[in-house]
Amino acid sequence: MKVIDKIRQAEEEGRPYWSFEYFPPKTTAGVQNLYDRMERMYNLGPEFIDVTWNAGGTSSDLTSELIATAQSVYGLETCMHLTCTNMPREKVDIALKAAKACGNQNILALRGDPPRGQEEWVSCDNGFSHASDLVAYIREQYGNYFSIGVAGYPENHQDSVSKEEDMKWLKFKVDQGADFIVTQLFYDTGLFLEWVKECRAYGITCPILPGIMPIQSYGGFIRMTTLCKTYVPRHIREALEPIKDDDQAVKEYGVKLAIDMCREMFEAGSHGFHFYTLNLEKSTRLILEGLKFVAPKATVRPLPWNPSLSKKREKENVRPIFWKNRIKSYVSRTEAWDEFPNGRWGDSRSPAFGELDGYGTSLKLSIKDAHAQWGTPTSTADVARLFADYCRGQVRSLPWSDETALNPETDAIRDHLATLNDQGLLTINSQPAVNGARSDDKVYGWGPKNGYVFQKAYLEFFVSPERLNEIVNRLEDEDQMTYYAVNRRGDLQTNSQNDGPNAVTWGVFPGKEIVQPTVVEVVSFVAWKDEAFELWSEWAKIYEHGSDSQKLIEHIRDEWFLVNIVHNDFQDSNGLFRVLDSSATNGKSNGTH
Repeated sequence: MKVIDKIRQAEEEGRPYWSFEYFPPKTTAGVQNLYDRMERMYNLGPEFIDVTWNAGGTSSDLTSELIATAQSVYGLETCMHLTCTNMPREKVDIALKAAKACGNQNILALRGDPPRGQEEWVSCDNGFSHASDLVAYIREQYGNYFSIGVAGYPENHQDSVSKEEDMKWLKFKVDQGADFIVTQLFYDTGLFLEWVKECRAYGITCPILPGIMPIQSYGGFIRMTTLCKTYVPRHIREALEPIKDDDQAVKEYGVKLAIDMCREMFEAGSHGFHFYTLNLEKSTRLILEGLKFVAPKATVRPLPWNPSLSKKREKENVRPIFWKNRIKSYVSRTEAWDEFPNGRWGDSRSPAFGELDGYGTSLKLSIKDAHAQWGTPTSTADVARLFADYCRGQVRSLPWSDETALNPETDAIRDHLATLNDQGLLTINSQPAVNGARSDDKVYGWGPKNGYVFQKAYLEFFVSPERLNEIVNRLEDEDQMTYYAVNRRGDLQTNSQNDGPNAVTWGVFPGKEIVQPTVVEVVSFVAWKDEAFELWSEWAKIYEHGSDSQKLIEHIRDEWFLVNIVHNDFQDSNGLFRVLDSSATNGKSNGTH
């Protein structure tokens, strides 16, 4: 969807709206952590995000990757920066084709800063001299396919000789085809509001989004405002001076200042805000909370998982639950699918169900960080303790989860999970039973308003063969529970009577068919087990060859089973754990392998 259409819709509804800016990180670990942050910040409800573009496209491949992943994996409407600096038309054409190919319909067209070490800005051969030239070229080549934003400068562009000239060039950019304006950072709201009035008087009628950069540190604030020649009102300088050496106090002041600025602008008629996040999360979240800006639930969670904005997946409304915590891997595996029959999840039996990729079998941690978190376990009791501590919030991550914390809905079963892990059932995925929660419920809700959502209790875990036998014997007397169990070699056990999908999440909404967005299905489970067991291999690699820790992890990989269990009676909130706790009491982990 085009950003301008989302902005117009929000303006018509008279509600506040906001967007976030990110930049390409310099390390692989930084990129993965940014993806995690993007996914968490999705829940803050931005209308769109944008990703910066370094001078000459030096980060162009990574910018394109971030845009494509944000669109297809995390369901974020994206806007790609594109600059004129050291960008001949051939590079611009490549960038625009890549943007269109991944479904991105939004460009922020900028002249850009001079390359590093160069004071004066000059255009390159066969390039563009002004952002207005770039806007005109995009319109010439792509018509109205892209929504185009441009930069505005409440304090005038540094290269402008006068206020009048700066306003003339801004109007020219809009006349060439720009749809909206995002401003440079500023800290004087009165100056901004007066500038907006001048823009309107000059005939600039498109939406103008003020650029908000929360103060994160005193040194960073001074560097940025000096670089951009940004005016800092006296009351801000006086407030910062006595706390400049207290980083936490500076951050807290930055949040309060941004809240006050946004509130003043909102009351004056500016409903949209663009946050320069600096790839940080907390300040932006606290500002939105302080303003009581909350995105509509149906916007933030139209499904229990973030719907992809890739054109290939626009009808997708069902996914298997196994990749719940490793969604990037799942999307990468299935990216070649081009059919979602009747809008449902595609045929997992297709050869297009992808092979393992680099992301799918990698740890997101460095070896040093992995050692710091997971230590050197030498017994199954040590491993079980790690899993239990993760459930208790004492370990930040596990190889099977992209998250650094459990989902909020897991709080209802956190103690159950920790207990099961203590007893040797190594849990990696779960959900509690839900019997008709409202679709606007803060924890369980998703989908359109005035609906109700349901889910069956579900649990996925690794377990030793001996313990699996105990659990299977127990399940023989439970006609409401279905399970699949498979080891690394592919030996499959199940009590399910059919191979079709078993819906474990569904919603009932006014005027719609019942939506079943999450399923358990045997073929996809068997495909998932390859990745699930391979992550044990990745874990084992962090230890010295032949060490006790490596032998232990490889033994679990080679001998244990991956199990999923569904309790089909969604009205019984404790049934699944009642059965597993009962079986666990007969065989606690004894610390050997």
